[in-house]
Amino acid sequence: MRTLRFYLETEEGRRDLAFSFKRMINAGYVGRNQEEVQRHVEELKKEGVPAPESVPTFYPVILGALTLESEVEVVGEKTSGEAEFVLLLDGDKWYVGVGSDHTDRELETVSILKSKQVCPNVMCAGIWPFEEVREHWDEMILRGYALRGGERILYQEAKLESILAPEELVDLTRSRVGDGDLNHSVIFSGTVSILTDEIIFGEGFEAELEDPVLGRKLSCPYRVHQLDYLS
Repeated sequence: MRTLRFYLETEEGRRDLAFSFKRMINAGYVGRNQEEVQRHVEELKKEGVPAPESVPTFYPVILGALTLESEVEVVGEKTSGEAEFVLLLDGDKWYVGVGSDHTDRELETVSILKSKQVCPNVMCAGIWPFEEVREHWDEMILRGYALRGGERILYQEAKLESILAPEELVDLTRSRVGDGDLNHSVIFSGTVSILTDEIIFGEGFEAELEDPVLGRKLSCPYRVHQLDYLS
């Protein structure tokens, strides 16, 4: 088990919450619209990533890959972020956050599973109770911004109606877990198509989740530093 400290934002206020988790799973190709899924497949194929045998897909990720830090280190030159909603499951209590499945695109062409382990999963320290957003879930908006050359570029934007609903995502994930146990688990939802012509390998990324009904946002900005200081 690993424990991270978040702050829980509710309609009544904010409080600290320590969340312990024993499993982290990254989902992929999770669009409700199959045309959207195919666009994402084609985006990755341009980078040499083979198409999956079936969708959606699920990958186990080492617990130490999850971070709330605003500065992360990577090895490869071609890495990029992906905006995703994040579910934290604690028995019958579910929490919602936003994060980025930062990925080494070169390693991804060799092994998607291994590429998930060498870059961090970055999360915002703020989370919401799922019960507060459940009724208007599809209206929430997921955005990703890439930072390149000092410019903040809108990279992804879609309502959550474009991604599998949380209950369906959890059910599908549970069906792929050997013992069916998702208690104390973190699930990264998978992402949406990019708005640019190509994947941006920038010096930073920001994932954002907007709740227009309750008038609030979660934001997860971070800078990326490549380990290139040795000659």
